[in-house]
Amino acid sequence: MELKKLEYDLTVCKVEAITDIDMTKEFFFIGKTDEEMSLVCRTDDAPNNSTVRDDGWKGFRIQGILDFSLIGILSKISGILAENNIGIFAVSTFNTDYILVKAENFEKALSVLSAEGYTVI
Repeated sequence: MELKKLEYDLTVCKVEAITDIDMTKEFFFIGKTDEEMSLVCRTDDAPNNSTVRDDGWKGFRIQGILDFSLIGILSKISGILAENNIGIFAVSTFNTDYILVKAENFEKALSVLSAEGYTVI
């Protein structure tokens, strides 16, 4: 399985309103529940008026389109990283999964996943 490195820094934050988010940007995820609205975006694109902000994330995506019948892909990756004391922040789209780790753990994460047979591109 191939993992594609994202070449930019990421931020995870909370925003008060959808209007706080620049929807013209190329890369972002929005999660909205009855309790909060979360945003994952490039650090350079993070809104200045976010209520809580956590910078210092890097990420990679599982390459290709994952069929919904596939089981355990994210679980296996997160398990490998957990065994190596690397926490994650995961986001899923219709096509695939994105895994974020803190920047100081990024190279170690890619190294341990490579050692487990994942191809990093």
